[in-house]
Amino acid sequence: MSDDEVSSGPSAGADAAPAPAPAPAPNDFNAQMIEQFRAAGRKMEFGQMHLLLLTTRGAKSGTARTNPLAAFTEDGRVFIVASYGGAPKHPAWFHNLVADPTVEVEFDGAVFTAQAHVLPDAERDALYPRIVEAAPQFGEYQEKTARRIPVVEIRRG
Repeated sequence: MSDDEVSSGPSAGADAAPAPAPAPAPNDFNAQMIEQFRAAGRKMEFGQMHLLLLTTRGAKSGTARTNPLAAFTEDGRVFIVASYGGAPKHPAWFHNLVADPTVEVEFDGAVFTAQAHVLPDAERDALYPRIVEAAPQFGEYQEKTARRIPVVEIRRG
């Protein structure tokens, strides 16, 4: 059974009430962040960074997947960082948005369709130090990996 499917258990009589959806597991950090973000009116801040929910479609499966991500804003532009905590590979959501750059975004109290645009290396390299200034962990993530961590601009529309 996939993460998207919910088992209702053994078949009960027609009068049985449907099984309630399971609550997120206590260790399911992403599910808890998504729930808290939506309950807070789709606005959360962490210092100079904001939370953003990004929904992509699986490149192979076509399944919608939502990920809570730190967002950096500058001059009205919104950016996300494919850091994956400094892992040696890109996160799955990055591969998905490269395959299909049309994404759904929940950010700053709004829900909207957007286009994800991976920054060219020169633009990424100019912006990354400002991201690190706002959130030093992104500098640590870059030091942990040999890959250049991509930065993605989220463009409404």
